[in-house]
Amino acid sequence: MRSASQAETLRRSLCSRPARVLAVCSGKGGVGKTNVACNLAVALSMRGRDVCLLDADVGLANVDVLLGLQPRLNLAHVVSGEVGLDATILAGPRGTRIVPASNGQFHMTDLSPASQAAIVQAFGSMAEPPDVLIVDTAAGISPPVARFVQAAQDAIVVVQDEPASLTDAYALIKVFSQNYGISRFNVVTNRSSNAAAGRRLFGKLQRVADAYLDVVLRHLGDVPEDIYVARAVQEQRAVADAYPRSAAGNAYEKLAISVDRLPVRTEPGGGIQFFFERLLQQASRARGKVA
Repeated sequence: MRSASQAETLRRSLCSRPARVLAVCSGKGGVGKTNVACNLAVALSMRGRDVCLLDADVGLANVDVLLGLQPRLNLAHVVSGEVGLDATILAGPRGTRIVPASNGQFHMTDLSPASQAAIVQAFGSMAEPPDVLIVDTAAGISPPVARFVQAAQDAIVVVQDEPASLTDAYALIKVFSQNYGISRFNVVTNRSSNAAAGRRLFGKLQRVADAYLDVVLRHLGDVPEDIYVARAVQEQRAVADAYPRSAAGNAYEKLAISVDRLPVRTEPGGGIQFFFERLLQQASRARGKVA
């Protein structure tokens, strides 16, 4: 059983190098969530950040596919204790580090808090902790997704301008705020016809959230519809790397700047050390309920 002293050890070992933890989520699939996570990671790396991208969509992992990588080991091997985290890390574009998830393994689709804690605790053994940890969660509002978002420093919700995406993004914000105490959300509007359309879409989401929820929404940025995104996907490359001067490439550069300008939170929940600690606490509470 993990003790409070273990959590404190993790806190002390990581406090010397605080990092920003971003959880990228979406109310439904098909809105470009993973594409946003991958390209944001690359764009931040291009700005000199040491970035690690954790593919936490443990049922339908596709970060490696999107980036043309071929993992031999993945998160399932870390959870089972077969290997350490460093053995799974792949070299991604522009110096990013990628931790792949297992694809199509049913036992990984509903990780217990203890299994999630095993994953994030493994980061404590990394030889070089990252400046930024980006967690690409599964789509939807399942408890495993909520726990990753709850433990992260900043939540990024990806939404596009179509009714189901807007409705499901609102549902995610509602459930995560009312059931998990998450009160601040950063919104990325994706595949917009232009920047004005992205702002209008964010305005729709903000108005309904202001009317019915006690949350704070921030429009982090807009990524336009761009033929170069589809071309990059076919090439299994990040558009920010392959076509940095495209409309989408420029948008991701601006998005990375917006992330760098986010307020630094120093209270619990604000940094990688607390990301570890909070998931360890969740695992302990879950064991207590079972006992």
